[in-house]
Amino acid sequence: MDGEHDVARRTVLMSAGVGIGAGLVSGLSAAQAEGAEQAAAGGDIWSHEYWAQKGSVKLNLWRKRVGAPKPGEKPLPILFLVHGSSFSTRTSYDLNVPGNTDYSTMNLFAREGYDVWTMDHDGYGYSESSGNNSDIASGVEDLKAAVKIVVKKTGQQKLHFYGPSSGSIRAGAYAQVEPEHVDRLVLAAFTYKGKDSVEMDRRRKRIEELRANNRRKRDANAIRSVYTRDGHAEAYDPALIETIVSTEMKFGDTIPSGTYLDMAVNLPLVDPTKVKAPVLMIRGEHDGNSTNDDLLDFYRQLPNGDRQFVILPNTAHSLGYSKNRNLLWYVVKNFLAAPSAAAA
Repeated sequence: MDGEHDVARRTVLMSAGVGIGAGLVSGLSAAQAEGAEQAAAGGDIWSHEYWAQKGSVKLNLWRKRVGAPKPGEKPLPILFLVHGSSFSTRTSYDLNVPGNTDYSTMNLFAREGYDVWTMDHDGYGYSESSGNNSDIASGVEDLKAAVKIVVKKTGQQKLHFYGPSSGSIRAGAYAQVEPEHVDRLVLAAFTYKGKDSVEMDRRRKRIEELRANNRRKRDANAIRSVYTRDGHAEAYDPALIETIVSTEMKFGDTIPSGTYLDMAVNLPLVDPTKVKAPVLMIRGEHDGNSTNDDLLDFYRQLPNGDRQFVILPNTAHSLGYSKNRNLLWYVVKNFLAAPSAAAA
């Protein structure tokens, strides 16, 4: 990735008085280094589509890695990307922006030696809809169905999970109920209780509307508002935003309302004391979905000492599409590549 070493020197880590865990590691673990070598030797990025079954609903899975899987090869570490409330998964993680080649999170981590998977949740993108509002509980059931496919196709029982916004709530809620399948967990742009959150206050004003409809309006202007609502539109490339609009609107101008409703009235949805995996929490400095106090409350209660809390400067809610996204990927890559802690 161009400028990676310069970015590394500029990364800002803030512990806000509670400590930052082990911090960033230098170098790769042996397993990760081997995966990266396999990826480098594999050549082109290979992709494949799968379908998971949740009751009567078919859920679309998308997979990318360098080189097709080969019989008998040592498996690559798995990274599962969980999308948020407003966009389908390929818009979120595999976007092609004219003139920019580094917006695809899937390509980035495939080149880092990962077997990268993602999924459209119930009612989003290429997945079918059950007709429900695709709330967090529904999202957990989606992930259960998806993980069965990943385990079957890779033979691996443990996956790294990354989720932003409501995707982080889905991932955290899943980690509570199937901890045996969670290796490392990245909660980006997370919301815990939503106390003093500007965005949660806006959603609370829409409670009756969200309760009355399983789908909410999400037109082109609503998509653009995701990047302006925190008051820092300069953090995003306008060409990116218009590409998201044109890519996502092919799925229509409505999306499920369940995560918005959950975040307005049902927080907290993740109990930090039940999340046993190592956790990296990442927040944009100007993210209106949460506050430092809200997230540090969650962070302090995590039982695993292998944890980190990171604040990204000059960044709002949408971390992966910001102009400072290289800072995000730097801390995520180092966290996922960290060796396991020695037993006490």
